[in-house]
Amino acid sequence: MLRYIYATDLHKFSDLANSMFKDRADQFKTRLGWAVNVDENGEERDQYDHLNPLYVIWEEADGSHGGSMRFLPTTGPVMVNDVFSNLNGGTHICSPLIWECTRFCLSRKASSHVAGALTLGGTEIMRNFSVEHLTGVFDHRMIRIYRSLGFSPEVIGSIGEGRDRISLGLWEYSREIYLNVAQRAGITPEQSQMWFDRSFGMSAEQPMAMSA
Repeated sequence: MLRYIYATDLHKFSDLANSMFKDRADQFKTRLGWAVNVDENGEERDQYDHLNPLYVIWEEADGSHGGSMRFLPTTGPVMVNDVFSNLNGGTHICSPLIWECTRFCLSRKASSHVAGALTLGGTEIMRNFSVEHLTGVFDHRMIRIYRSLGFSPEVIGSIGEGRDRISLGLWEYSREIYLNVAQRAGITPEQSQMWFDRSFGMSAEQPMAMSA
């Protein structure tokens, strides 16, 4: 199932959260070789995890992490502005209607449906919080995956060649896209909304960290 959890509430799901940060270390440090910080517990965190982001997490039947993504509004510190502004000609993206998605992570044991479920979770956030666009940086290998999930971005800028090529993307929300992603994920909109409501209640009102 999908859970939507703010950073300030991760302590309520300690096993799920710890396995998420360990899977992030495994994916980004061990498998991809990124220069990320891994602590003595084998968990990967960065400064954006301290800004009360909203996590979308696929919880496996045993309560462990199957996959996750991290969301922050671009009105506060975000990686696309702090680290990758060169991909947008130095212009910062700043709007309450645009949120950044980062740390897309799948555990080694994740089944093939988890990526689709997470993508649906991203569109569920957009639908319920009236977010018009998501933004984020991705490498060229993700293009095929986004296409298969029915949620391809508009490419704003790119640098590098071949396997080292990275791009800044902008994903737009529409009802048609939401339904298409749900179909490809094999999850009904009703099931998806139920997971969302289970996390937030019938009202999606929840304070989000808007600045440092």
